[in-house]
Amino acid sequence: MLSRLSDLVNGDADLVRRGQYLTASFIVGIGDTDWLIEISKGRVATVLPEPALMTSSQFSIRAPEGAWREFWQPVPIPGFHDIFAMTKSGDATVEGDFQPFMANLRYFKDLLAAPRGQI
Repeated sequence: MLSRLSDLVNGDADLVRRGQYLTASFIVGIGDTDWLIEISKGRVATVLPEPALMTSSQFSIRAPEGAWREFWQPVPIPGFHDIFAMTKSGDATVEGDFQPFMANLRYFKDLLAAPRGQI
């Protein structure tokens, strides 16, 4: 799913504009596989599966593969419609520096939802 993330995000002018002042890196964990996502001025610069051990990132969002599959449905069922709903139920965890995540919350929520309906 995440291999197409740069096309999905960078092709959305509104989303890029929303993140135009953001440069950050974070990890999305899908089951046992981590993906490093690097953002530069609102654009997805890098999507790297299984980054090297000790790769620096500001925060991580992890969930089992089945939880992400539900999250990425065109219309997710309750409990999988939002990253915070997934954390509340224990299906996802968010760890690390919350400042860039919370300061750009709408951007990150829309970025993570970009693959919806693509599976």
